Amino acid sequence: MVPLSVLDLSPIKQGSDAGAALRESAELARHCEKLGFRRYWLAEHHNMPGIASAATAVAIGHVAAQTSTIRVGAGGIMLPNHAPLVIAEQFGTLAALFPGRIDLGIGRAPGTDPRTALALRRHLQTDLDNFPRDVQELLAYLAPAAPGQAVRAIPGEGSNVPVWILGSSHYGAQLAAALGLPYAFASHFAPDDLDLAVQLYRRDFKPSPWLDKPYVMMGLNVFAADTNAEAQLLFTSLQQAFVNLRTGRPGQLPPPMAGYEQTLEPRIADMLERVLRCAIVGDHARIAEGLGNFIAAHRPDEIMVTAQIFDSAARKKSYDILSEIHSPGALSSAG
Repeated sequence: MVPLSVLDLSPIKQGSDAGAALRESAELARHCEKLGFRRYWLAEHHNMPGIASAATAVAIGHVAAQTSTIRVGAGGIMLPNHAPLVIAEQFGTLAALFPGRIDLGIGRAPGTDPRTALALRRHLQTDLDNFPRDVQELLAYLAPAAPGQAVRAIPGEGSNVPVWILGSSHYGAQLAAALGLPYAFASHFAPDDLDLAVQLYRRDFKPSPWLDKPYVMMGLNVFAADTNAEAQLLFTSLQQAFVNLRTGRPGQLPPPMAGYEQTLEPRIADMLERVLRCAIVGDHARIAEGLGNFIAAHRPDEIMVTAQIFDSAARKKSYDILSEIHSPGALSSAG
């Protein structure tokens, strides 16, 4: 059985606020922990009215403090926004507080628009070599300190917090393979390069002190309900949010809208179908069939499920249905 995990964007719903979103994240994490899901990850996004997890390490600490066994981590930290030492200290602190439960997924995208990226970084100098160097610097800070090492991450050194490379193209796959790190592909919103990226990663993987063989986690949208019609209605919240984002109108997560797809012009409908094709929406039978087909087609080592469902009770029920269909806590070899 392929283990299942959860990606939570801590959505701020229309009519609500960030505090409520973060409280709901902790509540959902406790629920998923009881169901046996392996990990609960939060993502770094900035200047997004509908996402409450911008201060990702803080949000992770909030969730980890209210759970006891599920692994909690970042899916991910956008490393170009930060000095590697700062991230090593933050996640070293989390690992000290919650031993054996913290993951660190890192990506090279800004997680925001160029103006906000400039506000975060104070410069926008780009160099393709910076990200691999930053990853290696981060790994060194999390490893035991070398003799005479002048700059150390305290907390952090010796914590060996598991580091994952995140990506939506072949670039991250090649880097993860070269460094011998686990790889998480963002197929839940960028599925175009999924097969090529995974093929490259598995072909070129080099065993390392962190991992002896390739390990791939894939993102998947799952919206489950008692009926196909109900699940499709729940799915319209994500569809609306995605269209709003792609048309330059990002906002809070909207409530479901009956007949939403019929309101879309063809080019927008085609865009949605393409970018969200790694989505399984339906009742028990349709979820079981779709999950089986996804696993057979792509052979993931782990699946990270995400479900931006407006109603918190319906969101929990979606994970209930998924756990009834597929045992979430299957054993795996990646931390």
